[in-house]
Amino acid sequence: MQREWLFSLIPLTIGVTFLGFGVYGLRRARALRRTGVTVQGRIVRHDVQRSDEGARFHYPVAAWTTEDGRACEHASRFGRGSIARPFGVGAHVVVRYDPHDPRRFEIQGWDVATVDLLFTVLGSLFTVGTLVALLIGLLTL
Repeated sequence: MQREWLFSLIPLTIGVTFLGFGVYGLRRARALRRTGVTVQGRIVRHDVQRSDEGARFHYPVAAWTTEDGRACEHASRFGRGSIARPFGVGAHVVVRYDPHDPRRFEIQGWDVATVDLLFTVLGSLFTVGTLVALLIGLLTL
């Protein structure tokens, strides 16, 4: 096991990166649930982006007014391939936002923690699996 352990840095790096993104997203969602303000908003348009493979992703743009009267209009951080009826242009939605930074928000029913949870689980599996493989390799030298 002279240099083979260097190859284990690849899944370890992927695992730590996924784990970091997942934990950040879950903490952000928890903070919004705990301290966020819930208001009625409206979908004003969809920002559409194309991936390199040509797939289209729709990011709903929600508009709402904060408790102190500021008008906000921001795109969701999650895009989907299609738009469900409750999230079409003009639809009324529930928005939860951070009162200190309204750019941090979620559209209830659209922004779900499933993606963050998936990143956390995959990151944990990659990280722990790689560390266990490294440990076994070191112990069997």
